[in-house]
Amino acid sequence: WSLIGSSAVFSGLLILFATPLANWTNNAGRETYFILFAIVFAADALSTIPFALLRQRNEAMRFVQLRILSIGVNIGLNLLFYLILPFFNSKGIFQPLDTEGGVPSIRWMFVALVVSSLVVLPFFRKEFQMLRSGFDAALWRTMFRYANPLIIMGLAGMVNETLDRVLLKSLIADQRFAEEQIGIYSANYKLSIIITLFIQAFRFAAEPFFFAQAQGDNSRRVYAQVLKYFMIVCSTIFVGVMLFLPIFKHFIGKSYWSGLSVVPILLLANLFLGAYYNLSIWYKLTDKTRLGALVSIGGAVITLILNYLWIPTMGYVGSAWATLICYFSMAGASYVLGQHYFPVPYPLRRIVSYLALALSAYLISEMLRDALDLTPSVFLLVNTFLFLIYAFVLFKMEETEVRDFLKKNKWA
Repeated sequence: WSLIGSSAVFSGLLILFATPLANWTNNAGRETYFILFAIVFAADALSTIPFALLRQRNEAMRFVQLRILSIGVNIGLNLLFYLILPFFNSKGIFQPLDTEGGVPSIRWMFVALVVSSLVVLPFFRKEFQMLRSGFDAALWRTMFRYANPLIIMGLAGMVNETLDRVLLKSLIADQRFAEEQIGIYSANYKLSIIITLFIQAFRFAAEPFFFAQAQGDNSRRVYAQVLKYFMIVCSTIFVGVMLFLPIFKHFIGKSYWSGLSVVPILLLANLFLGAYYNLSIWYKLTDKTRLGALVSIGGAVITLILNYLWIPTMGYVGSAWATLICYFSMAGASYVLGQHYFPVPYPLRRIVSYLALALSAYLISEMLRDALDLTPSVFLLVNTFLFLIYAFVLFKMEETEVRDFLKKNKWA
């Protein structure tokens, strides 16, 4: 009921003031865009609780099916509006959609977004039946006190994720050069998406799991084990991407390869962001979300200051280092506070050793490339050998636990 109320008010205001907002943002005549966005905001808000309920119930398959349905509808409609219908129009078969500059209006992107947001709602009929139980004012007040600082955290998180590109544009005097910097930086940022995807999938599954484990006698040891294996996976992804970067770089255009130097920095930044998500469970379980908000605000301040200092002299490389230092600081602060309010026996030395092993494999690869002037094919062969050595050393570090796991599950 709370989300229905806030969504109705916010989306209603967007629709009511669509014309003034369009004029204020230099989008006169595009009021429809604001109306369509308002519908998207409301639909996404209404689906948030049902999706969270699927996570809490461990209904992963249904969760994925509905997410894929929404994404598929979005992609399908964009292909229809911008590829299929224009093709038929070029053959004189179909009257064109409204256009801007000779191509279909971007209005149809928003239409696709609206439909893809609304299409999942009918599948939550059973979940929406819970609304019949009425509104519990006391419960709402408790929830609001808990969640209110998380809103601040969300805003701070948006700053950490997007401010660097905003400042790149504002702090570089030559706007054409600034646009080039943003393009190169954004393209290379995408090469860290493998870790980002893993982190996102992990968060979907881990948060309900963490809360479900909270009352268990062995919960803190479980949290420690989860972080340990999380760091093993992320370290392996880092090594895999960096050693096989000559292959992964083809996912972006050749004109963006000049920015490949920031890829390891951004991969490490996202690795520490994932560690922060793991370590931040303490303030959620102890209801100290205000302290969690302060950590996020601190990260936003670091992002702002370092970007402001480094962009004028280092460009997007400064933004990459600022991102790494921000997320490393947030993870460190969360670890220190967590050990005070909710001590968990994290295997810190083990985790550091995984990171050291991953960085060693990457640095050895870089030194061999520079010292031996290897051809691309030979360089990939050497890196494959290095990856196998990394995997072997990692296995030997965890051999006892791996063998115990295999025996326990009767695989060995």
